[in-house]
Amino acid sequence: MSGAIIYGLHAVRAVLARRPRDVTRLSLAAGRDDARMRELRELASACGVQATSVPVATLDAASGGAAHQGVVAEVRPSMALNENGLLDLVVGAASPALVLVLDGVSDPHNLGACLRTADAAGALAVVAPRDRAAGLTPVVRKVAAGAAETVPFAQVTNLARSLKDLKDAGLWIVGTAEDAELAVFDADLSGPLAVVMGSEGRGLRRLTREACDFQVRLPMQGTVQSLNVSVAAGIVLFEALRQRRPAVAKTERVR
Repeated sequence: MSGAIIYGLHAVRAVLARRPRDVTRLSLAAGRDDARMRELRELASACGVQATSVPVATLDAASGGAAHQGVVAEVRPSMALNENGLLDLVVGAASPALVLVLDGVSDPHNLGACLRTADAAGALAVVAPRDRAAGLTPVVRKVAAGAAETVPFAQVTNLARSLKDLKDAGLWIVGTAEDAELAVFDADLSGPLAVVMGSEGRGLRRLTREACDFQVRLPMQGTVQSLNVSVAAGIVLFEALRQRRPAVAKTERVR
Protein backbone atom coordinates (compact mmCIF):
# COMPACT_ATOMS: atom_id res chain seq x y z
CA MET A 1 0.00 0.00 0.00
CA SER A 2 1.34 3.43 -0.93
CA GLY A 3 -1.28 5.88 0.40
CA ALA A 4 -2.21 6.82 3.94
CA ILE A 5 -3.30 3.79 5.97
CA ILE A 6 -6.46 3.93 8.06
CA TYR A 7 -7.66 0.99 10.12
CA GLY A 8 -10.41 0.27 12.61
CA LEU A 9 -14.16 0.21 12.08
CA HIS A 10 -14.94 3.74 13.26
CA ALA A 11 -12.07 5.40 11.41
CA VAL A 12 -12.75 3.61 8.12
CA ARG A 13 -16.50 4.21 8.39
CA ALA A 14 -15.83 7.92 8.83
CA VAL A 15 -13.58 8.20 5.79
CA LEU A 16 -16.08 6.24 3.67
CA ALA A 17 -18.85 8.57 4.74
CA ARG A 18 -16.91 11.79 4.17
CA ARG A 19 -14.23 11.07 1.58
CA PRO A 20 -15.26 7.96 -0.37
CA ARG A 21 -13.51 9.09 -3.55
CA ASP A 22 -10.21 9.15 -1.68
CA VAL A 23 -10.44 5.48 -0.68
CA THR A 24 -8.24 3.65 -3.17
CA ARG A 25 -8.36 0.23 -1.51
CA LEU A 26 -10.55 -1.35 1.15
CA SER A 27 -9.47 -4.68 2.63
CA LEU A 28 -11.69 -6.68 4.97
CA ALA A 29 -10.94 -9.81 6.95
CA ALA A 30 -11.98 -12.93 5.05
CA GLY A 31 -14.59 -15.00 6.87
CA ARG A 32 -15.84 -12.18 9.09
CA ASP A 33 -19.55 -11.61 8.55
CA ASP A 34 -20.95 -10.01 11.71
CA ALA A 35 -23.43 -7.13 11.71
CA ARG A 36 -20.83 -4.36 11.88
CA MET A 37 -18.84 -5.80 9.01
CA ARG A 38 -21.97 -6.21 6.89
CA GLU A 39 -22.89 -2.60 7.62
CA LEU A 40 -19.42 -1.48 6.50
CA ARG A 41 -19.68 -3.54 3.28
CA GLU A 42 -23.06 -1.98 2.53
CA LEU A 43 -21.70 1.52 3.14
CA ALA A 44 -18.72 0.86 0.88
CA SER A 45 -20.99 -0.48 -1.86
CA ALA A 46 -23.27 2.56 -1.58
CA CYS A 47 -20.23 4.81 -1.91
CA GLY A 48 -18.93 2.94 -4.95
CA VAL A 49 -15.92 1.49 -3.12
CA GLN A 50 -15.10 -2.14 -3.81
CA ALA A 51 -14.16 -4.17 -0.74
CA THR A 52 -11.71 -7.04 -1.03
CA SER A 53 -11.57 -10.00 1.35
CA VAL A 54 -8.02 -10.80 2.47
CA PRO A 55 -6.40 -13.02 5.11
CA VAL A 56 -6.05 -11.52 8.56
CA ALA A 57 -2.27 -11.83 8.20
CA THR A 58 -2.42 -9.37 5.30
CA LEU A 59 -4.27 -6.86 7.48
CA ASP A 60 -1.77 -7.42 10.29
CA ALA A 61 1.08 -6.58 7.93
CA ALA A 62 -0.67 -3.49 6.52
CA SER A 63 -1.45 -2.08 9.97
CA GLY A 64 1.90 -2.94 11.48
CA GLY A 65 0.34 -5.45 13.84
CA ALA A 66 -2.11 -2.92 15.34
CA ALA A 67 -5.68 -3.73 16.35
CA HIS A 68 -7.30 -3.18 12.96
CA GLN A 69 -10.66 -4.83 13.84
CA GLY A 70 -10.62 -6.65 10.52
CA VAL A 71 -10.59 -3.59 8.25
CA VAL A 72 -7.80 -1.59 6.60
CA ALA A 73 -8.18 1.15 4.00
CA GLU A 74 -5.67 2.89 1.79
CA VAL A 75 -6.62 6.53 1.38
CA ARG A 76 -5.22 9.42 -0.61
CA PRO A 77 -3.65 11.78 1.95
CA SER A 78 -5.91 14.72 2.72
CA MET A 79 -4.61 18.22 2.14
CA ALA A 80 -3.05 19.54 5.34
CA LEU A 81 -4.47 22.81 6.58
CA ASN A 82 -1.75 25.47 6.30
CA GLU A 83 -1.47 28.77 8.16
CA ASN A 84 -3.45 30.71 5.55
CA GLY A 85 -6.16 28.08 5.44
CA LEU A 86 -6.41 28.16 9.21
CA LEU A 87 -6.89 31.93 9.25
CA ASP A 88 -9.48 31.73 6.45
CA LEU A 89 -11.37 29.15 8.49
CA VAL A 90 -11.31 31.33 11.61
CA VAL A 91 -12.29 34.55 9.85
CA GLY A 92 -15.15 32.84 8.04
CA ALA A 93 -16.61 31.19 11.14
CA ALA A 94 -20.35 31.79 11.52
CA SER A 95 -20.14 31.77 15.34
CA PRO A 96 -17.32 32.68 17.77
CA ALA A 97 -14.38 30.57 16.70
CA LEU A 98 -13.08 27.86 19.01
CA VAL A 99 -9.67 26.38 18.21
CA LEU A 100 -7.60 23.82 20.12
CA VAL A 101 -3.83 24.37 20.04
CA LEU A 102 -1.43 21.65 21.18
CA ASP A 103 2.04 22.84 22.14
CA GLY A 104 4.13 19.81 21.21
CA VAL A 105 1.94 16.83 22.13
CA SER A 106 4.06 13.91 20.99
CA ASP A 107 2.03 10.85 21.96
CA PRO A 108 -0.15 9.78 18.98
CA HIS A 109 -2.76 8.35 21.36
CA ASN A 110 -3.06 11.75 23.05
CA LEU A 111 -3.35 13.55 19.70
CA GLY A 112 -6.04 11.13 18.55
CA ALA A 113 -7.97 11.64 21.78
CA CYS A 114 -7.61 15.43 21.46
CA LEU A 115 -9.01 15.32 17.92
CA ARG A 116 -11.96 13.30 19.17
CA THR A 117 -12.53 15.76 22.02
CA ALA A 118 -12.26 18.74 19.67
CA ASP A 119 -14.85 17.19 17.36
CA ALA A 120 -17.24 16.58 20.25
CA ALA A 121 -16.91 20.19 21.46
CA GLY A 122 -17.38 21.66 17.98
CA ALA A 123 -13.90 23.11 17.65
CA LEU A 124 -13.08 24.58 14.24
CA ALA A 125 -9.59 23.08 14.08
CA VAL A 126 -6.70 21.57 15.99
CA VAL A 127 -3.31 23.25 15.61
CA ALA A 128 0.12 21.79 16.42
CA PRO A 129 3.75 22.57 15.60
CA ARG A 130 5.26 20.71 12.68
CA ASP A 131 8.42 19.68 14.57
CA ARG A 132 8.69 17.58 17.73
CA ALA A 133 4.99 16.78 17.79
CA ALA A 134 2.75 13.96 16.64
CA GLY A 135 1.20 14.12 13.17
CA LEU A 136 -1.70 12.29 11.53
CA THR A 137 -0.45 8.71 11.71
CA PRO A 138 -2.61 5.57 11.37
CA VAL A 139 -2.53 5.24 15.18
CA VAL A 140 -3.84 8.81 15.57
CA ARG A 141 -6.65 8.17 13.08
CA LYS A 142 -7.61 4.94 14.86
CA VAL A 143 -7.75 6.57 18.30
CA ALA A 144 -9.62 9.58 16.90
CA ALA A 145 -12.42 7.21 15.83
CA GLY A 146 -13.29 9.26 12.75
CA ALA A 147 -12.55 12.72 14.14
CA ALA A 148 -9.36 12.95 12.07
CA GLU A 149 -11.65 13.08 9.03
CA THR A 150 -13.95 15.78 10.46
CA VAL A 151 -11.70 18.21 12.34
CA PRO A 152 -9.19 20.22 10.25
CA PHE A 153 -5.65 19.65 11.53
CA ALA A 154 -3.02 22.33 10.94
CA GLN A 155 0.68 21.74 11.52
CA VAL A 156 2.48 25.09 11.62
CA THR A 157 6.14 25.96 11.32
CA ASN A 158 6.21 28.59 14.07
CA LEU A 159 3.58 28.14 16.78
CA ALA A 160 4.21 31.47 18.52
CA ARG A 161 3.80 33.34 15.23
CA SER A 162 0.63 31.39 14.42
CA LEU A 163 -0.79 32.33 17.83
CA LYS A 164 -0.06 35.97 17.06
CA ASP A 165 -1.85 35.61 13.72
CA LEU A 166 -4.87 34.10 15.48
CA LYS A 167 -4.82 36.97 17.94
CA ASP A 168 -4.70 39.48 15.09
CA ALA A 169 -7.70 37.66 13.59
CA GLY A 170 -9.69 38.46 16.72
CA LEU A 171 -9.18 35.39 18.91
CA TRP A 172 -8.27 35.51 22.58
CA ILE A 173 -5.41 33.12 23.35
CA VAL A 174 -5.88 31.26 26.63
CA GLY A 175 -3.16 28.98 27.91
CA THR A 176 -3.52 26.26 30.52
CA ALA A 177 -1.05 26.01 33.39
CA GLU A 178 -1.06 24.50 36.86
CA ASP A 179 0.24 27.74 38.39
CA ALA A 180 -2.30 30.05 36.75
CA GLU A 181 -4.15 32.32 39.19
CA LEU A 182 -7.48 32.17 37.33
CA ALA A 183 -9.62 29.02 37.55
CA VAL A 184 -11.11 27.96 34.23
CA PHE A 185 -14.68 28.27 35.56
CA ASP A 186 -14.06 31.92 36.49
CA ALA A 187 -12.72 32.89 33.05
CA ASP A 188 -14.74 34.40 30.22
CA LEU A 189 -14.49 31.85 27.40
CA SER A 190 -17.55 32.99 25.46
CA GLY A 191 -15.80 34.91 22.69
CA PRO A 192 -13.53 33.84 19.81
CA LEU A 193 -10.95 31.67 21.51
CA ALA A 194 -7.86 29.53 21.02
CA VAL A 195 -7.29 27.09 23.89
CA VAL A 196 -3.60 26.19 24.23
CA MET A 197 -2.62 22.94 25.94
CA GLY A 198 0.95 22.13 26.89
CA SER A 199 2.85 18.96 26.02
CA GLU A 200 3.04 15.87 28.18
CA GLY A 201 5.14 16.54 31.25
CA ARG A 202 6.59 19.90 30.13
CA GLY A 203 3.56 22.11 29.82
CA LEU A 204 3.65 25.29 27.77
CA ARG A 205 6.95 26.49 26.36
CA ARG A 206 8.13 29.99 27.26
CA LEU A 207 7.35 31.59 23.90
CA THR A 208 3.94 29.96 23.89
CA ARG A 209 3.19 31.31 27.36
CA GLU A 210 4.21 34.78 26.27
CA ALA A 211 1.84 34.59 23.30
CA CYS A 212 -1.16 33.91 25.57
CA ASP A 213 -3.52 36.71 26.63
CA PHE A 214 -4.18 34.94 29.93
CA GLN A 215 -3.85 31.52 31.53
CA VAL A 216 -6.26 29.31 33.42
CA ARG A 217 -5.94 26.29 35.68
CA LEU A 218 -8.19 23.38 36.47
CA PRO A 219 -9.32 23.53 40.13
CA MET A 220 -7.96 20.15 41.17
CA GLN A 221 -9.61 18.79 44.33
CA GLY A 222 -7.92 15.44 44.81
CA THR A 223 -4.37 14.23 45.27
CA VAL A 224 -3.34 14.04 41.61
CA GLN A 225 -1.68 17.16 40.26
CA SER A 226 -2.47 16.88 36.56
CA LEU A 227 -4.74 15.20 34.02
CA ASN A 228 -4.17 13.64 30.63
CA VAL A 229 -3.99 16.38 28.00
CA SER A 230 -7.12 15.19 26.18
CA VAL A 231 -9.11 15.14 29.43
CA ALA A 232 -7.91 18.62 30.38
CA ALA A 233 -8.66 19.89 26.87
CA GLY A 234 -12.15 18.45 27.11
CA ILE A 235 -12.86 20.28 30.36
CA VAL A 236 -11.77 23.65 28.96
CA LEU A 237 -13.46 23.20 25.57
CA PHE A 238 -16.76 22.12 27.09
CA GLU A 239 -16.67 24.99 29.58
CA ALA A 240 -16.30 27.31 26.59
CA LEU A 241 -19.17 25.47 24.90
CA ARG A 242 -21.33 25.84 28.01
CA GLN A 243 -20.69 29.58 28.15
CA ARG A 244 -21.68 29.94 24.48
CA ARG A 245 -25.12 28.42 24.96
CA PRO A 246 -27.98 30.86 24.32
CA ALA A 247 -29.51 32.46 27.40
CA VAL A 248 -32.89 30.87 26.54
CA ALA A 249 -31.38 27.40 26.60
CA LYS A 250 -29.82 28.11 30.00
CA THR A 251 -33.16 29.32 31.37
CA GLU A 252 -34.96 26.21 30.12
CA ARG A 253 -32.32 24.02 31.75
CA VAL A 254 -32.90 25.74 35.14
CA ARG A 255 -36.67 25.18 34.89
